[in-house]
Amino acid sequence: FLSVTEDLVRRRAEHNNCEIFSLEEISLHQQEIEKLEHLDKWCRDLKILYLQNNLIPKIENVSKLKKLEYLNVALNNIERIENLEGCEELKKLDLTANFIGELSSIESLKCNIHLKELFLMGNPCTEFEGYRQFVVATLQQLKYLDSKEIERSERIKALQDYPEVQWKIREQEEAYLLKRAREKEEAQRRMQEKKDEKQKQMDSKLGCDSSDSPQEKSNQAKADGEQERCRTVENDDDDEDRKFWEEPTPYTPESRLETHRYMEEKRRAKDNGRESKKREKTAWTLVTAEGKVLNVNVPKLHFSLKDDEENNQIILDLAVYRHLDTSLLDVDVQPTYIRVLVKGKPFQLVLPEEVKPDSSSAKRSQTTGHLVVTMPKAKEIILAKQKVSASIKHSGCNTQQKTTRRSGQVEKLEVDPSKYSFPDVTKIVQEKERAGQGPIKLQPQKVTEAKK
Repeated sequence: FLSVTEDLVRRRAEHNNCEIFSLEEISLHQQEIEKLEHLDKWCRDLKILYLQNNLIPKIENVSKLKKLEYLNVALNNIERIENLEGCEELKKLDLTANFIGELSSIESLKCNIHLKELFLMGNPCTEFEGYRQFVVATLQQLKYLDSKEIERSERIKALQDYPEVQWKIREQEEAYLLKRAREKEEAQRRMQEKKDEKQKQMDSKLGCDSSDSPQEKSNQAKADGEQERCRTVENDDDDEDRKFWEEPTPYTPESRLETHRYMEEKRRAKDNGRESKKREKTAWTLVTAEGKVLNVNVPKLHFSLKDDEENNQIILDLAVYRHLDTSLLDVDVQPTYIRVLVKGKPFQLVLPEEVKPDSSSAKRSQTTGHLVVTMPKAKEIILAKQKVSASIKHSGCNTQQKTTRRSGQVEKLEVDPSKYSFPDVTKIVQEKERAGQGPIKLQPQKVTEAKK
């Protein structure tokens, strides 16, 4: 059975920073709780407690909650009002749609002097003759019963007729308790029959499995037999499901619990089937038995693979979903291939050249969300780059020469100066020995030369 756990209480105490010792209000509705416990030890300061729509069969372990003012245990399997004497501050009690047939058990609420509102709608005891008169007369502190105000005249009349009403209620209670005893016996018998039927089905399935020998049938026959077996199992499940829901049963705590158990079993079977399907799907073949790496695109994403020759690298652009969290991506670069897991689904691509995994980088685009993986090539083509640049330079020089030849301006500086009578520009400056003689000594030399 499912009980109240500390983890559950802490999760439901988010409004109190997950602290449970100082909790004043907690809601534990629709948690499939089958036993009420621990709250009187963990949450002593509780004032409001919601426990509706569970499978609680008995009110217990709440008597130490001295500050409790409102208790809601509607839509449970409670058959008797008890163990609430210690809740001294209890003002409102909701027991709607339970199985309370022992109406005299409300006498235990006489101790709760502050109790003003009581809800018993949807319980078998409300069908008893004199039900409202009995409750009004028994619990004189009440102001509202089943959302209807108790007037003073109604209480006076109920107190006057109390002995007769009490005797009628006792008779009806005894008849109801006998009926409940028969229902319990019937529920136990049905449970035993279902167990025996399930055991027979299991035995028959085991017998069918043992009768099939692998030596007698071929592999194809085995596969056909398995498929046929699966179909029969599914058909049996459908028939069982239809039979369960169409079979008329009395509305009792046992039938409600049985329905819950059945639905839980079906849910677990469905979850197990989903898990097995997931396991089957995850068995993707990425590398063959011979060691050949395959191209795989399970997430069905668009991609582009670019060979960047200028930077000597390969760039993969994978169109990952824009709003997908980056933590759901796993990139693995190998020398000959790249593998990306997108939410567990593999994308694998064989690369045209060998790359360096250690120097590779993966980035995520902030605008498109694409995954861009840059992978430098393992073979560095340095010479090829130089040749390309040299050829470009030579071609540039040739074009320059052609243009200069056409203009005819630079040719004079590049040809041999001896062929032409141009002055030697390199020897304009005098040597160091004659540098200090000055212009006076230069004149007589020129004159003598003229005389000669």
